[in-house]
Amino acid sequence: MKRFLFLAALAVAACARPDASGASKADLARWEQQAQNVTITRDDWGIPHVHGKTDADAVFGLIYAQAEDDFNRVETNYLYSLGRLAEAEGESQIYRDLRQRLFINPDTLKVLYDGAEPWLKSLMNAWADGLNFYLARHPEVKPRVITHFEPWMALSFSEGSIGGDIEDISLRDLKAFYGGDSAAKQVSAVIDRTPREPSGSNGFAIAPSNTTNKHALLLINPHTSFFFREEAQASSDEGLNAYGAITWGQFFIYQGFNNTAGWMHTSSGADVVDEWAESIVKHGDSVYYEYGSEQRPLRTEKISITYKSGTGSATKDFSIYRSHHGPIVREHDGKWISVNLMNEPVKALTQSYTRTKAKNYDEFRKTMELHTNSSNNTIFADAEGNIAYFHANHVPKRSTRFDWTKPVAGNDTMTEWHGVHSIDESPNVKNPPVGWIQNTNNWPYTVSGPNSPKKADYPPYMDEYLENPRGVHAIRVLKDKKDFTLESLMAAAFDSFLPAFADLIPSLLKAYDQTAASDPLKAKLADQVKELRGWDYRWSATSVPTSLAVFWGEVMWREASADAESEDMPVYDFIVQKTTPAQKLQALATASDSIASGFGTWKTAWGEINRFQRLTGDIVQPFNDSGPSTPVPFTSARWGSLASFGARAYPGTNKWYGTSGNSFVSVVEFGDSVRAMAVTAGGVNGDPKSKHFNDQAERYANGKLREVYFHRSQLQGHVEREYKPGQ
Repeated sequence: MKRFLFLAALAVAACARPDASGASKADLARWEQQAQNVTITRDDWGIPHVHGKTDADAVFGLIYAQAEDDFNRVETNYLYSLGRLAEAEGESQIYRDLRQRLFINPDTLKVLYDGAEPWLKSLMNAWADGLNFYLARHPEVKPRVITHFEPWMALSFSEGSIGGDIEDISLRDLKAFYGGDSAAKQVSAVIDRTPREPSGSNGFAIAPSNTTNKHALLLINPHTSFFFREEAQASSDEGLNAYGAITWGQFFIYQGFNNTAGWMHTSSGADVVDEWAESIVKHGDSVYYEYGSEQRPLRTEKISITYKSGTGSATKDFSIYRSHHGPIVREHDGKWISVNLMNEPVKALTQSYTRTKAKNYDEFRKTMELHTNSSNNTIFADAEGNIAYFHANHVPKRSTRFDWTKPVAGNDTMTEWHGVHSIDESPNVKNPPVGWIQNTNNWPYTVSGPNSPKKADYPPYMDEYLENPRGVHAIRVLKDKKDFTLESLMAAAFDSFLPAFADLIPSLLKAYDQTAASDPLKAKLADQVKELRGWDYRWSATSVPTSLAVFWGEVMWREASADAESEDMPVYDFIVQKTTPAQKLQALATASDSIASGFGTWKTAWGEINRFQRLTGDIVQPFNDSGPSTPVPFTSARWGSLASFGARAYPGTNKWYGTSGNSFVSVVEFGDSVRAMAVTAGGVNGDPKSKHFNDQAERYANGKLREVYFHRSQLQGHVEREYKPGQ
C-alpha cells in the first residue's frame, strides 16, 4: 500500500513538474486534448480559418493562430492594455502605463473574471490556454514580459479600437501633475502644426433596392495603423462563423461579417469622455474637494509602475487622487481636473463577442443594449435586407446648460451624468428610403442624405464632428445609383476624386490669374498652374498634378491651421477665403521646390513619391529609399480620398511612406450565401521570412480585392496547410 501511494505521489509530481516553458505536464496534456477539437486551415494567402467543436475551442485555435503570425503584436497590445509597457520599453513609457492603470486594476479584473458568466469565463480560459500552449510549443519565442497569460487579462482589452477613449487623457499633463515636471507643463502648451492623417474609417451599407441582385451590400474599410489587425475566420459547431479584421490578441472579429450579417465601426464624434474642475481644499496633509455644500475627502491610492532599467528593472510609485467623478489627471487654472469614461470590461467583452453571432438586425440591436461600444459608430447590413446606422453606444445624459467640451464645475451637483442615452434617443437610422448609409468619421446628420437624423433634434454633445471631405465624396458616389454590385461597390471605395482639392485649387488658380504679370512668381509657376488647370482632381500613380496639389496643400495647412483655429473655421474654408493670393502662390513655389529638391524635378508623378514599404516585422517600421517599395496612387484622407493612405517623408528619405489609412478593405454581399472580397495591407504574417509577409502589397496599392474563402466549398483548391494547434 505504501509503495502504491509512493508511486501515485511520483505520478502526481511528474504531472505537476513544468517543462522548459514553465507549463506543467497536466497543463500540456489538457491543451493537447483541446487542440484535437480544433482545425486551423491556412488558405493560399496565409489567412487562418479556425474551426472548433465549441466556441471555446475556436477561441483557443484563433489566438494560437494569431500568435503564430505575430506574437510580438499580441503581447505588445496586452503590455499596453495592462499598463506594463514600461517593463519592456523602459522609463519613457511610465506615464502611459500610469494612465492605463488609472482604469485597469488587475485585482479588480480578477474579481470581475470570477463573477463572469460561465460561457464567458470558458472563452477567457481558452484564450489564455491558447497563448500559453503556443509558448510551450515554441520555446524559441521569447516574450518581452508576459511569459504566462491569465484568463482575467482578456478583460483589459475588451474593445478593439486603436487607442480608444483613454487617449483623450494627455500624457504630458499627467506627467506634469504626478511627476512634478514643470518642463512637461511648458511643452503641453506648444501645439504641433504638422498635418496629421485624419483618423477613423469608412463604412457603407447599400439596401437591396439599390443593388442589381437585390441583396444588401456592406463596405468594411477601417483606417488604422498598418498591421494593427489580423484577417481571420473563426467558426464552431455552436453557431459561431465570423470573418474579418481581428485586433491582435483579441478573440472576437472586430469588423467583419458572419453568414447573415455584417458590421463596420467608424470613429464617432460623440462626446463620451468628460472632465470636472475640482475645487481643492487642504487641511494639513488631507486633501478635500468641494461638492455642493460639502467638502469630500479625495480618495487616494498607490500605483506602482515597474519599468525596465539597464539590465534589470526598477519601480516608480505614485499616489493617485480620485473624486467620485473619476481620477485626477491634470491641473488647470488652480483646479484639479478629474475625468470619467466608459469602463465596464465584462459588458464590453460580452458585447464585442456576442455581436459576431448576431444573425440579423434584431439580434444585433440587442447586443447594442449593453451600451459599451462608446467610441464608435456602427454600419450594419444583413441577409434579410436590413441596413442600419448605430450612433456611439455609450453617450451619457447631461444637462445642456453646460459646455461639455470643457471641464465643468465639479462642485456643481447639476454636472452629473444621468445614465446613458438609449438606442431610441440616439441619431440612428434603419432602412432609409434613399437606400444607402455612409459614415466616414463625420457627423451623423448626412449619413443617409435627405433621410438623415436632424441635428436640431439632439443635444450638442451627441456629436461634435462636422462634415468632412470623405463624407462629401461618399455622398457623391452613393446618391442616385440603383445598380450596385459587389464590384461597383469596390470601385466606389477606391473612387479617385479628391473633393477638397476641387474646392481649394480653383482659389489658387484665381490667385494666379489676379497676380500681376510683373510678379516673378507669375513666370516661375506658369507650367505648374497649367498642370493644375487641366487636372480633373483625381489621384493616380502617374499624376503630376496630384503631387503638386498634395505638397501645396500640406504647406497651406501648416500656415493656415493656427489662424483657422483661432477664428473657429475649418482649415479648408480658411485657405480659400482668408489666405492672400501671395500666400497661395508662394506656397505653390515652396511645394514645387520641395518636390524638385527630393526628386530632381517638380514634374514628378505621385506614385514616385507615395510608397508602401514593409521591410521588417518591427511595430514601428523603418523606411529606406534604397529598399523595395510599391507605388500607391491614393492620398491622405485629408483631401477627401475614400481610400486613405497617410504618408510622409522620414529622416533620410525623400519618398513618402505610409503608416496608416486603408488597413483592411472588404466588400460583402448578403443573400442565400455570403460572397465577399478583401485585401489586407502587406500581408497577414509579421515575419519577413514568410511568403505572406508582403504578398498582398500590390493588390493593396491597386485596390484589387481578392476573393474571400468564407464557405468551406470556396476553400477547395486554395488550402496551403491544415493542422491542429501544436503540430
